[in-house]
Amino acid sequence: MALTLEDRLAITELIALHGHLADEGELDRLAEVFTPDVEYDVTDFSQPTLTGLPQLVDAALALGAGNPVAHHVTNVVIEELPDGEIRARSKGLGIRTDGSCGSVTYADTVVRVGSGWRIARRRITARRVPLNGLAPGTAAPR
Repeated sequence: MALTLEDRLAITELIALHGHLADEGELDRLAEVFTPDVEYDVTDFSQPTLTGLPQLVDAALALGAGNPVAHHVTNVVIEELPDGEIRARSKGLGIRTDGSCGSVTYADTVVRVGSGWRIARRRITARRVPLNGLAPGTAAPR
């Protein structure tokens, strides 16, 4: 089934909603964004993959003041795979309490739940080096 324009808009808004809820501390509303058994992969930050909303909420609370004060998401690209799986990639910017900023890539697997959408799996990868480490003089793949 091809994604409609309405589906694409709903998925984009779903991805954006996460930042609003996290920044406002409305962790009790994360079920509006994620499936109850969400896999939240933060292994790129030397943390284990979190499974389920309770682990996600507990991790956010444990991080406390280490959480960004602002989450911004942009560059959302939605792809429907031949097997029907829906994947979304987006860029995230996190602003910390000291004003510093970090960049990540979100790789989401999105599923239809009833008449809406939820993120079933999210992998977060930190952007640490320009061009993903492509060395000077190295030809980019064509």
